[in-house]
Amino acid sequence: MAFNHLPAGVHDALAPLSVTPVTHSVPMAKNHRSDRPPTDTPSRTPPGVVLDRLVSGPSRASRVTHTEHLPPRTGRHAVWPDRIRAEVVAAVQAAGIGHPWAHQARAAEHALDGESVVVATGTASGKSLAYLTPVLSTLLDGAEAPNGRGATALYLAPTKALAADQCRSVKELSQPLGHSVRAAVYDGDTPFEEREWIRQYANYVLTNPDMLHRGILPSHARWSSFLKALKYVVIDECHTYRGVFGSHVAQVLRRLRRLCARYGASPVFLLASATAAEPSVAAGRLTGLPVVEVADDASPRGELVFALWEPPLTELHGEKGAPVRRTATAEAADLLTDLTVQGIRSVTFVRSRRGAELISVIAQERLAEVDRSLARRVAAYRGGYLPEERRALERALHSGELLGLAATNALELGVDISGLDAVVIAGYPGTRASLWQQAGRAGRSGQGALAVLVARDDPLDTFLVHHPEALFDRPVESTVLDPDNPYVLAPHLCAAAEELPLTEEDLVLFGPATADLLPQLEAAKLLRRRTRAWHWTRRERAADLTDIRGAGGRPVQVVETGTGRLLGTVDAGAAHTSVHEGAVHLHQGLTYLVRSLDLEDSVALVERASPTYTTVARDTTSITVLETDTTIPWGEGRLCYGSVEVTNQVVSFLRRRQITGEVLGETKLDLPPRTLRTRAVWWTVTEDQLDRARIDPEILGGALHAAEHASIGMLPLFATCDRWDIGGVSIPLHPDTLLPTVFVYDGHPGGAGFAERAFHTARSWLTATRQAIASCECDAGCPSCIQSPKCGNGNDPLHKRGAVRLLTVLLDGAPAEKREETEPREDTDDGEGTENGEGTERAGTVGGTARTRPGRTPSPGSGTGTGD
Repeated sequence: MAFNHLPAGVHDALAPLSVTPVTHSVPMAKNHRSDRPPTDTPSRTPPGVVLDRLVSGPSRASRVTHTEHLPPRTGRHAVWPDRIRAEVVAAVQAAGIGHPWAHQARAAEHALDGESVVVATGTASGKSLAYLTPVLSTLLDGAEAPNGRGATALYLAPTKALAADQCRSVKELSQPLGHSVRAAVYDGDTPFEEREWIRQYANYVLTNPDMLHRGILPSHARWSSFLKALKYVVIDECHTYRGVFGSHVAQVLRRLRRLCARYGASPVFLLASATAAEPSVAAGRLTGLPVVEVADDASPRGELVFALWEPPLTELHGEKGAPVRRTATAEAADLLTDLTVQGIRSVTFVRSRRGAELISVIAQERLAEVDRSLARRVAAYRGGYLPEERRALERALHSGELLGLAATNALELGVDISGLDAVVIAGYPGTRASLWQQAGRAGRSGQGALAVLVARDDPLDTFLVHHPEALFDRPVESTVLDPDNPYVLAPHLCAAAEELPLTEEDLVLFGPATADLLPQLEAAKLLRRRTRAWHWTRRERAADLTDIRGAGGRPVQVVETGTGRLLGTVDAGAAHTSVHEGAVHLHQGLTYLVRSLDLEDSVALVERASPTYTTVARDTTSITVLETDTTIPWGEGRLCYGSVEVTNQVVSFLRRRQITGEVLGETKLDLPPRTLRTRAVWWTVTEDQLDRARIDPEILGGALHAAEHASIGMLPLFATCDRWDIGGVSIPLHPDTLLPTVFVYDGHPGGAGFAERAFHTARSWLTATRQAIASCECDAGCPSCIQSPKCGNGNDPLHKRGAVRLLTVLLDGAPAEKREETEPREDTDDGEGTENGEGTERAGTVGGTARTRPGRTPSPGSGTGTGD
């Protein structure tokens, strides 16, 4: 069975695309009395004052389109279940936590009852402590067994940094318990001499799904004493396990459950999540088990001022003469600079590695002009750094040496960065859940905080800063994952068969698609059936068949010519678009030019340079319908969902001026095409519909292309995806449909669930798309509405007015959606998923609209043609 790579362009920013940063190490938090505000936090500048200073310039006030104010909230205490060991309660009290919040006590009760539970509450609400108390209590019981390890626990984090940070917190919290709790991190950075001790003696092992997949499960015999005593599996930040990555992790967890059963264990799963729609459903899909939900957040919250910020138009013109806005990167760098000068501790979250480096470089240069010592207090943090570089930056964060940071999601969820005063979010992070989680990183000790969302020149970002109700009044998205995706399931069946031969009894565990896949794996000579079981047939490790992060192959090493120094790595799926010959590559604030890309040896050679531009790859795409699963009439047209094959090739790259984004030139590339079999949603229109929309043949291609671009830009509002997770193709006459057709497809083999979500929310999705195009102030189309940053055709042709008329006619025939797809829920739940409503004028606002929210907040719920 072949496992295809992702298409070029789709994976360019996959590692940093969902910027889901740091979470608080709860054992260090204070559960203050609810009848008075905390008194042990230093005096801080109120967030409203900080914002007023940021907009004090002559042109800045007009950039704030809306200001949302969330007042502080008091907390509700409870008592720990009496089954928690007294020593553990004493240790928690010694850490300064007198009483648990109500949701912490309730979650601990479920855990002790042997029920898997997901705690889905806000940032800094004490989710970690909710699962730590029952875990530590059980480990203390197990320490009294004859072998000293009668109970063990496994902690899974999506990143190494979060596991390392949580290990520090666990050791600090459990220090009064002596040697009864032996916590250790087991990941790729763990020295080999420590690994045997961890396997034999640690009773609280912290790792990540990658190490579980490649290291622990294939070597389960060496972990037998740990697995047979396994009582709890903690899955932190479980909302990050979505799309293809989440689907892989779901199958890794099924393999873990299977091996535990082999050793006589049946662990309880304890999950921590940002506020999400139906967290118990998502947790159940992830684990394959029934999961109880605890989502009533009883923790206090400090004041939050949230500003929506739109960069101004410049005098420059981009592709096809379109007006160009100042980039979110430049705006965010200015804000980071100003906050640092004010002495405000802040993090700027950026969607790409390159963006994080650029923002830190620009801020450092501007700070050096003010005070040379300030430049050293700002840095970048992103994926691809070497382990020693990451650890040095983490130490600087903890010590307070760094005052400002430009970070991607490689700052890694959950690292304790309490004490922040402000968060700048450079570009909508892809989901409302991620947005609120990022905003919640500041003000984590109960003090007031400022969050600023800086819009990119993009249809969705522009729509959101002018429609604040889409952020503040809608439920967060449902977590999308599909464990039955054959491209996901097949390699895990092979890995499971190598761990223990597969039997008929295992088919239920791995899902309904298993029975159909096993004969295919036999035909591919990956598995062989002997009597009643399927066995792995190869000498190589089955776990190496797949990268659960969806990287799609061996990472490309980035090597400096002349010195031979390894700078870092780039995912294989992103290599064609990010380290092609001539690409600008940033590392630790230094700029390099790629001189050559060797795909066979997975090496990109770079050399130091100082270009005044950045580079953006261009690609071409063709698409073939393989199978249509569902078709719905939309008037005379059709809305369809099914399987497609996409062929993609990077053909050139643009050079853009760093600050303005102005296009300086285009250079051709000669890279091989890549093929992807995936899932797609598509819609067709008839000649009669085109006539009613006044679409003649001359503008048909541009109207379809514009609608395709805008719909891709808007889909993240309805599915847990990013525009770089999905692709699209528009064709005036597609050979398979014989009609004008627009496709939007998942950029992952076998699909990721995003196109399916688009199919089910198509009316709302395309209505918002039409509104985004029609309301844009430009004349003929711009990056804020119909131009795409990854268009393989150089954003040509595009026809803005034709797209609006076409979508109007298409939507006239659209069937009504179910109410729950379009209406927000009104149950109460605060925190990183809190959503708030449309604005009204308020005296003293710095620009746009403003509103103060009441104490109760509504709960927050992804033929050849022109392509994106």
